[in-house]
Amino acid sequence: MIGKKKFIYDLWGDTVNIASRMESHGIPGEIQISQSTYDLIRQEGEFKIEPRGEISVKGKGRMTTYLLKDRGS
Repeated sequence: MIGKKKFIYDLWGDTVNIASRMESHGIPGEIQISQSTYDLIRQEGEFKIEPRGEISVKGKGRMTTYLLKDRGS
């Protein structure tokens, strides 16, 4: 029974729209991240990240994106 044994969450709004656009503009076999995700993880130095450039996001305009390549040293 959904809700009693397994929780189901619905996400709506801007976050889902951006994720969908980033997925549709992604590169096969790569992990694309947004500027906000980059800002959160770059300071840790745990990951190797390469700039990808800008993509056009419907309703948002141009967004800077990065590719998450590997764990750092």
